Amino acid sequence: MADLLVKLYALPDPGKLYEDLASSGITIKRVIPPERHVVRDWVAAKFPKAWASECEAAFSRLPCSCFVALKDGKIAGFACYDATCKGFFGPVGVDEAQRKAGLGKALTLRTLEAMREAGYGYAIIGWAASAEFFRKAAGASVIEGSEPGVYRNMLKG
Repeated sequence: MADLLVKLYALPDPGKLYEDLASSGITIKRVIPPERHVVRDWVAAKFPKAWASECEAAFSRLPCSCFVALKDGKIAGFACYDATCKGFFGPVGVDEAQRKAGLGKALTLRTLEAMREAGYGYAIIGWAASAEFFRKAAGASVIEGSEPGVYRNMLKG
């Protein structure tokens, strides 16, 4: 797994995707601090514990650098930025039952838009398991020689 680079000034227009998701009852919103425990617990139950730790880091920022997708008032997916390092996107995850509906792409684009709004010109997607997904969703390209990057010597538990 390598790191990827995204040009935030050249993101695709997600308007139609957002409209399609909204018409099926899905919304994407920035999380607020009182929701911290709900999001952390949901992420910890469905994804690696390290991802829950990264969500905790996203909650330390104001505004919070974590977004969730909601379907019928329940979390269906999440995405963060500035969690592992400044300028880094991720992690992003979608509930297995909600995959293939465009949620991962929508969460990715909304979070990358927030990074652009915060003044970043580029985003790094760290240790991306699916370079092809991010290439298609956001125009990401591989950063050669970036494996394992900042995750070198990471503690495992």
